[in-house]
Amino acid sequence: MPVSKTVVDAEAMCPYRLVLEHVTSRWGVLVLIELLERPYRFGELRRAIGGYRGRGVSEKMLTQTLQTLERDGLVHRDAKPVIPPRVDYSLTALGREAAEQVRGLARWTHDRLDEVERARHAYDESRRTDAEAREPKSRAS
Repeated sequence: MPVSKTVVDAEAMCPYRLVLEHVTSRWGVLVLIELLERPYRFGELRRAIGGYRGRGVSEKMLTQTLQTLERDGLVHRDAKPVIPPRVDYSLTALGREAAEQVRGLARWTHDRLDEVERARHAYDESRRTDAEAREPKSRAS
């Protein structure tokens, strides 16, 4: 699969940010965390990560995510020459290291969600109060 000029340009401008985007993408996080448990076949992985969000990941999006993570050296694709074809996905040593870091962030998010929600509520409430204070009072005629 040829790499587009846009991807190459983005890598040249900020390679660190690009890898970070891949690892922390919507589906990248879930793929990495799930593959920490064991290798998966494509369909198994799709079902496993589909349970985290209300609706599942499309085949196209999962394929793109796996290819991106494979290109970055985080995921290993093992295609066995059997009929029907069998492809297993697993983490490389580098992928396992990244997945452990992402899982730590996911745990922190889970553990601190109540605090984040309280902060959001306080922020929204202060903005609503500020907006009401700035509104001109309507005049009675």
